[in-house]
Amino acid sequence: MSNSPSETCIKLPEEMYQKGVKHLCENGVTKVPEKYILPEPERPQNMVVDGCIDLPVIDFAQLQGNDRPAVLRKLAQACQEYGFFRLLMLVHACMQLTNHGISNEVVSKMIDVSKRFFELPFEEREAYMSSNLYATVRYGTSFNQNNDGVFCWRDFLKLSCHPIQDFLSHWPSSPVDLREAMGKYTSESRELYGMVMKAIMESLGLVIKNDDVILEDANQLMMLNWYPACPQPHLTLGLPPHSDYGLITLLLQDQVEGLQIQHKSRWLTVKPIPNSFVVNIGDQFQIFSNGRYKSVVHRVAVNSMSSRLSVATLYSLPATHNVRPSAELVDESNPCRYRDTSYADFLDFLSSSDFKCKRFLELRKLC
Repeated sequence: MSNSPSETCIKLPEEMYQKGVKHLCENGVTKVPEKYILPEPERPQNMVVDGCIDLPVIDFAQLQGNDRPAVLRKLAQACQEYGFFRLLMLVHACMQLTNHGISNEVVSKMIDVSKRFFELPFEEREAYMSSNLYATVRYGTSFNQNNDGVFCWRDFLKLSCHPIQDFLSHWPSSPVDLREAMGKYTSESRELYGMVMKAIMESLGLVIKNDDVILEDANQLMMLNWYPACPQPHLTLGLPPHSDYGLITLLLQDQVEGLQIQHKSRWLTVKPIPNSFVVNIGDQFQIFSNGRYKSVVHRVAVNSMSSRLSVATLYSLPATHNVRPSAELVDESNPCRYRDTSYADFLDFLSSSDFKCKRFLELRKLC
């Protein structure tokens, strides 16, 4: 097959692109439109995937018992070497008894209602469509449709979540059970975030305070990502190589492959495993840890056979709160490596630049 755009793609009016990939597919697109075709060096076919990766597995039940010190050491190693790890949930009955997990019912309802939202008629989804990066509820496509030169093969629903009582009434009212199912998932995933973050901070040797802004006031944002089956997946990506900006991300996904991470200059596929979350370190936590824990570049591939759903819950410091290296991790042998920055700074950067790799983080480095 030729890689020439004139032979492999079609041109559409600009307003069609703004309506999203799902809308294009519903209208019978059989070739990747020009707007979605990556420059040849950036196409998946020219960025070879070297197989699958077995991410370090953190069994959350073991964090609650006598094995905690050993698990914390494993957690520290995962954050230093990979920036990603897999968090097993509901694999021990005691987790349900002590209320430390998110139940299968809550997870399955979350996935189900998310898929049903994207199956709504376009006119209903369109009611939440916005190109405003600051919108608290936003249905959109690509990443920044105001600025992206090449669009991503993705539609998304972004929901601000904390404090939930401030936002729940603004969430979509259809499907009728969306607010109930997503509200339950949001509350339970926030509890999980608190426990995971305490463990990550403890693994760094930091003193943990319950009123710490990282634990108490962290912003919570949920991104429902829909990656439609793609007629020419070798020409485009669901998301380009990037790192997440926040503290950490909890990723729930269906059983379709798509997530790939860059590890030691190689692209590797992360196979979905039932009853687990993928957790990754974000740029904010790399800054907070003064570079000890790394955010990692990852991307999302698409395929021609199946659509894919993921739910990424991103936690970050409040928009106006500066993140800086922890004073406990800065000394003569480990000088401060990053300048102060905020989520507002990131959004300003995003509004005027493209979203690739770790460009924003690189600009925050002091040396």
